[in-house]
Order: sequence, then structure tokens, then C-alpha cells
Amino acid sequence: MRAVRAVDAVLEASVVGSFTRVGYDARRRLYDWTPLEKLHLDGKTAIVTGATSGLGRTAAALLTDQGARVCIVGRDPERTERARAEISAAQSEVADFSSLAATRAFAARFAATHDRLDILVLNAGALTHEFTVTPEGYELTLATHVLSQFLLIALLRPLLEVAPSARVISVASGGMYLERLDVDALQPSKESYDGVKAYARAKRAQVVLAEEWTRELANTNVTVNTMHPGWSDTPGLRTALPGFSRNLSPLLRTPRQGADTIVWLAAAPEVERQSGLFFLDRRARPTHRRPGTRRLDEARERARLWSLCQNATDSFRGRVRVS
Repeated sequence: MRAVRAVDAVLEASVVGSFTRVGYDARRRLYDWTPLEKLHLDGKTAIVTGATSGLGRTAAALLTDQGARVCIVGRDPERTERARAEISAAQSEVADFSSLAATRAFAARFAATHDRLDILVLNAGALTHEFTVTPEGYELTLATHVLSQFLLIALLRPLLEVAPSARVISVASGGMYLERLDVDALQPSKESYDGVKAYARAKRAQVVLAEEWTRELANTNVTVNTMHPGWSDTPGLRTALPGFSRNLSPLLRTPRQGADTIVWLAAAPEVERQSGLFFLDRRARPTHRRPGTRRLDEARERARLWSLCQNATDSFRGRVRVS
């Protein structure tokens, strides 16, 4: 096992070897992974956001194949219903998670027809290069990747807490390694906007919030983890970073390889009580790779992030009616 860990550490240090299909294929063999087909989710209820293409759609299909009753959520009604039919998901819902009002409306609809939630996969989002402010006054990346996720967990918390072993999985990114937690930078000006940096900062915030939710939910049976899917060949990557996608295309992971850890986190017995961790290829990984991303005032900045999310979502957080 020491030799296996040494090989894994070399892959991790190489970045390209770790994040591409090279890392996936090597670790699958090194650790003799249990096939997803042997992890059963019969009787479980799941939500997958951003489920009309790429990682979200693949994760929803795999969860359905393993027996879960999956509610897929997308922005476009036609694409969402088509995805539901093609992967035989139990339910489809339309919601734009850049809107806090739409996020609350979705949570209310779901809670009105379900008495529990076992799995919540937070995948909705995109890397955008155009500065956009939502009608509620927040930069689009912040609203979609951070505020709506916070609100959805808060609103669905009663359904999660009644499940025997509820799991919240947020799809983050290795891009977060490039940025430190900076609450002020999460709401940039139009003049200073950089879509890649905004995305990476939001992903850093997601990882921190999973750790904070772990403390908040310490006395419950709910776990909250984040994961990095590696560099996967998805429509989102091709649209957001066409040059990067084109240059690395021979090494990019398939959507199924990228979604593997999402589904494993949802189903594997060995992670039932693990929470607040950042996973890549079925193993918890460090959340910092560069010294400059650690803050001396980390505790203060974490508190500021939690306050930002609470204040921004306060008027939307009233209890939703549970069936």
C-alpha cells in the first residue's frame, strides 16, 4: 500500500497526470475500485442540478441505473424533459439557479411532493466570460455557484435530516487551487471582471462552505462534500475554454470518468460519515497546493463568507412546506 500511495502522490504532484484520464485510469487500477454497478441505491431519492448535459446528465443516469429515484433539474424545459426521458429519471424540474427566487420556488415544489431527500448533487453552473448581474443584484457566477447552493441546502435541510444517511455533493474544480478565499473578490466590478478567476474563486468558496456546513450539521446524519471531476470532455468545457479543450482533447476524461466520484460519494458505504472533504478519484485530497492561497485571517474570512450567504438569502430562507 505504501508503494501505491507513492505512485498516487507522484500523479497528484504532476497535475496533468492527476487531472486527466491518466490519473483516473491509474488510480482505478492501483486501488482496485469497486465498480459503480455494485453500489446500490434502491429506494433512495436524489436531486441532480445542471443535469441536461455533461457531468450532471451522466451522474443522473448512473444514479438512476443504481436504483435511485432521480429528479433532474435544468434551465431549458425542452432539454430537461428530453434528458429525463432518455435516462429514465423519475422526475424533471426547470429552474435557473442564478435566481434565488427560482431556487426557492424549486425547493418548495420538491418539498411539497417528497418527504425526504437522500442525495443532493449540486452541479449547476458555468464559466462565463461576460460580466452579468442577476436581477437580484449579484454577479452571475457568485449567484449560481455559491448563493443558490447555500440556499438550496438550507431550504432542503429538513428533507435531508430525516433521511437515514443524507449526502450533499458539490461539483467543484481544481481551478480553486489557484485562488484563496476572498469574499470581496466574489462580487467583482465590471472593470475588474475575469471569468476564469470568478469561477475559480467561486469553486474555492464551495469547498469552504462544505467545511462550514459540516460544522453546522455536525449533530445530524447529513454529510457535505465537494469533489473535483478532473478535466473532462464536456460541452461546458468546450464552450468555456475551447483552446484548452482542443489542446488537451487526447487526455481529457470522458463524462463517465468525471462523474465517477460523484456517484461513488452518493453510494459508497465507506464514506457514510465522512464530511467536509474535497475528493478526486475517490480519495480525499488537500485543499491547498500553493502557499499563497492560505490566509492568516482564514477564520475571519470564513465567517464573512457565511454571513454573505446568510444575508443574501435571508428573505428566501423561510421554511418550505414538506409533504
